[in-house]
Amino acid sequence: MNYPPSRPDPDALLARIESENARERRGKLKIFFGACPGVGKTYAMLTAARILCAQGARIMVGVVETHGRTETAALIEGMELLPRRAIAYKGHRLEEFDLDAALAHHPPLILVDELAHTNAPGARHPKRWQDIEELLSAGIDVFTTVNVQHVESLNDVVEQITGVRVWERVPDHVIDRADEMVLVDLPPEELLQRLREGKVYISQQAERAIEHFFRKGNLLALRELALRRTADRVDGDVRAWRREKSVSTVWPTREAVLVCVGPGPDSEKLVRRAARRSNQTGAPWHALAIETPSMQSLPDKARSRVLDMLKLAQEMGAHTASITAPDAVEATIGYARENNLGTLLVGRDRFRRLPWQHGFAEKLGRLAPDLELLQIAREDEKRTGGTTPSPSRPRSSPSWHPIGETVLTVALVTALTAPLHDVLDQANIVMIFLLAVVFIAVRSGKAAAILAAFLSVSCFDFFYVPPRFTFAVHDVQYLVTFAVMLTVALVVGPLTANLRFQASSARKREQRLRALYEMARELSSALSVEQIIEICRNFFKRGFNVPMAVYLSENEGRVALAEGSTALPEIDEGIAQWSHDHGQNAGAGTDTLPSAQAFYVPLKAPSRRCGVLALVPEASSWELPPDQQHLLDTSAALIAIALERVHYVTLTRDAQVNMESERLRNSLLSAISHDLRTPLTVISGMAEAMLLASPPLAEPHAGLARTIRDQVTRTTATVGNLLEMARMQMGQITLQREWQTLEEVIGLSIEQCAPLLASHTVHIHLTGDFPLIEIDTRLMERVFNNLLENAARHTPSGSTVAITARIAELFAEIKVEDDGPGFPSGMEKKLFEKFTRGKMEGPDSGFGLGLTIVRAIIEAHGGTIHAENRPEGGAQFTMLLPLGNPPMLQEECEDG
Repeated sequence: MNYPPSRPDPDALLARIESENARERRGKLKIFFGACPGVGKTYAMLTAARILCAQGARIMVGVVETHGRTETAALIEGMELLPRRAIAYKGHRLEEFDLDAALAHHPPLILVDELAHTNAPGARHPKRWQDIEELLSAGIDVFTTVNVQHVESLNDVVEQITGVRVWERVPDHVIDRADEMVLVDLPPEELLQRLREGKVYISQQAERAIEHFFRKGNLLALRELALRRTADRVDGDVRAWRREKSVSTVWPTREAVLVCVGPGPDSEKLVRRAARRSNQTGAPWHALAIETPSMQSLPDKARSRVLDMLKLAQEMGAHTASITAPDAVEATIGYARENNLGTLLVGRDRFRRLPWQHGFAEKLGRLAPDLELLQIAREDEKRTGGTTPSPSRPRSSPSWHPIGETVLTVALVTALTAPLHDVLDQANIVMIFLLAVVFIAVRSGKAAAILAAFLSVSCFDFFYVPPRFTFAVHDVQYLVTFAVMLTVALVVGPLTANLRFQASSARKREQRLRALYEMARELSSALSVEQIIEICRNFFKRGFNVPMAVYLSENEGRVALAEGSTALPEIDEGIAQWSHDHGQNAGAGTDTLPSAQAFYVPLKAPSRRCGVLALVPEASSWELPPDQQHLLDTSAALIAIALERVHYVTLTRDAQVNMESERLRNSLLSAISHDLRTPLTVISGMAEAMLLASPPLAEPHAGLARTIRDQVTRTTATVGNLLEMARMQMGQITLQREWQTLEEVIGLSIEQCAPLLASHTVHIHLTGDFPLIEIDTRLMERVFNNLLENAARHTPSGSTVAITARIAELFAEIKVEDDGPGFPSGMEKKLFEKFTRGKMEGPDSGFGLGLTIVRAIIEAHGGTIHAENRPEGGAQFTMLLPLGNPPMLQEECEDG
């Protein structure tokens, strides 16, 4: 890759034109970006929209969350509002952004608040940013808002700062592709004042927010993250503009460091020095490796060291790049200017042995005076065992083969043309010598070509210029011939060598890309792990000539040999486990267990580690050249992605099978429940008629009739549970909410469960000012019925059942507890699964659906329930139901 000083790259120009054409058809996205809630993002977005409205623009409000702020709501007045779409979910009526209506109206600009919002189930897209992507693809401009804690790449940082895990996240590429990003900033003191004044949350929520998420230290850190993310965005805009305008000079808008790495020990020192400088200043830094023709003559071990340095730099946070160029100095300057890197970090030049020899740093300073150059002291040669090659002029042990080949070729040309001295003109003989120089340049490189140029001129002078067989020249015109011949040879030879190098590099890149393309194409159509293993086996046999095995990650992070993969005796499963756990290469040719017989590569997918790839080389010490190492790393990434895709396809298929099985089972339960109700009603009526007959039945017939009636009542309740469960699973339950007193609901349930609770004592404890709660009375009766029946069946006679209720912040906390034996440890969550029963087994133990129905009803009300054993003995079920905004009983009485 060459970097001309001023000429723009034609491929880059074509790509930019295509990108501009696509951008013209796409809508414009403007993001109002903030550090946290309450800084005024929505207000700023609406203010900008009002300004455009005043200029005559048509703007539609798709969805804007005012959060009860009057000053924000006032800005919406007079704008065109898009009605929201109502979605029914678990008995709730949720209002969401109506994407189809927005596309049908097709306004020039639409306001869509809260970019990171998660849509309700049933919407077209699970995330709002996906809705916005569809709007932009339709050519509609969008204004939106987002906070820094929702940025995907910063999510873990925000969690470390605040201790809060944010689940609604936006991929970085969505924010990076925005046409404009506006930072809405507010000092922490002013934001805390807004919180205290109730302008962000209501008073109780504001107090809790100040004590937790909105602590001043958190706000300062989030503000810094937002400022840095915005600065990165602006820096990217500057680089894009510079590329568009082909600006070659560096603009020092921010400090950015470029370090050049080579195969010597100096490179590690440079990388660590650059990392320390970046940590101290917060500046981004790049690590660059350049493969020149002279670099290719180095041993594979030295070339692999360059790749190791790039990996080290990447682990330390650098942007890494590896390019191929004939001249390291020009490539370095070009890369620095293209990426707007104003500071170059290189090793100090060594003492020049010859006056015309110039070091790498000296050449950089002469050719790029606009770049800041920092030279770092080199390693002590006595301590490191010799000299270290520089990025521009790596040195290796001299090879006499190209020299001998050059001398032999020039001698052969001289011998072949000597008999033709009287036949050929001297100009033709000169052309034959130049052809020999080109031949040597193609075979042996630039240095051999320069040597051939001098030898050719010398042989032509000695054997063909009169007086022959002497270097004396009688005709001065031959000096011009010598000069032209030498100049042409010195120009054509290195140019031919450079073309040879570039052609060789292009051929290698083409081979790597073709191999990766073929592998990626085959992996994309693989539907099973066995197919992936077979594709990998063929690829590594063809490209590396080594046997391989794949170990997949199973439960609890353990690795095991994949199906279809052959177990090889050289592979140690313990080393494979270490490579998987640490995410690092191990085995032969690495720093971890280098004496192992196999080479282990972790398979890292975007979301998890899928397993380990194990290769068994023929030699005990396995050193890959950088291009082969790059091919191996890329192929491992492709394998990991393919394995992850197959894994999720399997999970999706299993989930679909489970859903279909669940649907069929629910349909069967519903049908059976309906069919059982009619005969149960008849049997119950007949038993009741027998008990009411005149004259009354005598014992033991009356006792049998009562037993029939009680068992039918119990069976009817079980059938009701089955039918209720089937309806809930199929989404056929709609809550009929009304404001109700909790005492009345509990009283009705106790009355219905009176026969079961006859031998138990029931206590009810409610606070005197307990408010009304908005519930579905019929379903909440079933909740208390199931909990009371559960307590009656699993506790001995004489036990006490207590129901308590109190206000816990914004929720009603209701507890149903007993003093029985409780339930086995570890069953706290499993109790709420379908068909799970406690200790009691027998005809009265039921189907295990009661608590499952309880949880479904509570969650449909927006609440939670959990079970635990009481320290003093017995079971306890705790429910939390949202209070909402209940009407005041006192005001109702006065109105009445």
